Amino acid sequence: MVKTIVGSFDSFNEAHHVANELRAAGFSDSDISIVANNADGSYANDPRLSADADRDDTSAAAKGAVAGAVVGGGAGLAASLAGLAIPGIGPIIAAGPIVATLAGAGTGAVAGGLIGGLVDLGVPEGDAEYYAEAVRRGGALVTVRADASRAEEAADIMRERGAVDIQRRVERWREQGWTRFDEQAAPYTADEIRRDRSLY
Repeated sequence: MVKTIVGSFDSFNEAHHVANELRAAGFSDSDISIVANNADGSYANDPRLSADADRDDTSAAAKGAVAGAVVGGGAGLAASLAGLAIPGIGPIIAAGPIVATLAGAGTGAVAGGLIGGLVDLGVPEGDAEYYAEAVRRGGALVTVRADASRAEEAADIMRERGAVDIQRRVERWREQGWTRFDEQAAPYTADEIRRDRSLY
């Protein structure tokens, strides 16, 4: 039986390192995905992500267009990178098999949002809402599909590399009045993300 393990991290850099650790442990590139908030556009020209650093992926992401660069071996994922805009979250970057789920037919239109993409990967809907909210608040996710016999190994790698305790984070959000992910809500700005992050 195959399981999907999800780790929430506070930055793309952390998620990127975890994806590489999973790859080094023998998990397949085709089973590893990263989704990260890109509200401040800081990943638009990251050389790990794009073979075409002159292209303005941030504006493409804001318009919901797929940015279609190939992530090289140095990035740890042999998959395409997409810049997308997700309702309630705003601009993200994504790499790995989740890109196809989020980008639909390659038009950049997100069908079902991040929650739908995670559910399609086997994440329970309630948990998917928590993870979507984590990305909305500036975070990044790593997902890996693993045989049940290796699921705990993948989870251990994520925990050892600083995965957020999502249940505790959700408790903090609820204390501040959060009830559920709302795709109609305005995406957090970069400043709001920094303020929210300072609480942790």
